[in-house]
This record gives sequence, C-alpha cells and structure tokens, in this order.
Amino acid sequence: MRMVVATKNKGKIKEITEILQDLGIQVVSQDELNIKIDVVEDGTTFEENAVKKASEIMNISKEITLADDSGLEVDYLNGAPGIYSARYAGPNATDYDNNNKLLKALEGVPFEKRTARFVCAIAAVFPDGRKIVARGECEGIINFQPAGQNGFGYDPLFYIPEYGMTMAEIDPQLKNKISHRAKALNMLKEELKKYISL
Repeated sequence: MRMVVATKNKGKIKEITEILQDLGIQVVSQDELNIKIDVVEDGTTFEENAVKKASEIMNISKEITLADDSGLEVDYLNGAPGIYSARYAGPNATDYDNNNKLLKALEGVPFEKRTARFVCAIAAVFPDGRKIVARGECEGIINFQPAGQNGFGYDPLFYIPEYGMTMAEIDPQLKNKISHRAKALNMLKEELKKYISL
C-alpha cells in the first residue's frame, strides 16, 4: 500500500514515515510525484484545511493521500493565532516575525495566564471517497523569551511544564512521542489499521 503526503516539508515526511512504517505503508511526498500545486488553505478549522489539502492532491494522484494542518492556540488571545499561525505576522512572515508578534501581543501578561496548545489535524482521503480525520493536541505555556535550537515555528516559545523545557529544547525522539502531530498521527494509524484489514 502506498500513501501520498500533501507536503513539501521533509521533516514532516520523515516523522510520518517513522510512525507509519510498521503498517507496511510506503510513504511518498507530492514532490516525488511531481505534483507542484499549492493548495489554498481557506477553511475555518484545522480539520477543514487538512481535508481540503488531502482531497485536492488525491484528485491528482488518484492514491490515498494524507495531509495535515497545525498551529498554535493561545487562550489569552481567544485562540489566536490558530489557523493563521504560519502567517500570523503577514503572508511572508518568518518564524522570527511570528514569534516576535506573539511576544508583543502577550506583553505584561503573567506566566500563569499564557496557557496555550499546539493543535494538529490530520486527514487521510481515499480514492473511493472514504475519509479519516484525527486531531492531536499538546498543552503548554508561552514563555517570555525563546529557548532551544530544535524544532521550528513557535517551538522555542512553547514551554512544557512537565518537562521544564520548551519544545525546541526537547530531544527530537521525545518530541515525536508527545507532539500534537505525533498524537494525531498515532490516532490516524489506529484507524488506518482497520481500513487495511478490510
């Protein structure tokens, strides 16, 4: 069985391959199939965006396709940046720009009120119209300054109290167990097992 992943992010491909490898699924990226389109993420939820990306790439590849959409929800900011996490500071924002905007938005807010979560929705869309959608979350607190060299995005600001470190300070192997994407992928994997045995 082969599965196309609707992403150009090599880190995501590696993580997905590692988590799904014992199912005997061959994972290929849309790049490997020379599918160059960028799907417009105009859904109102992480789930809608993941399903849209997977569906559009599946319509081209005609193979089972997996896509994810993820971001950061900060309680004090009523769930922002949410689905706009990647472009929080503008359409061409860098991780540095986004992190800076977040720190400014939380200026003067005490540590205990800076609660947040990383959210990931993953969708697998089948050529016969079946869909599986899974959601994973990882709770934390937005730190006052970035720390750590691992990870990307908001990882350097996302402090996880039970480990006393930010997501960017955590060992990648541990991150692959506790992250929002790992949780969503593992839920998806359990559902995929049912489909494979049909």
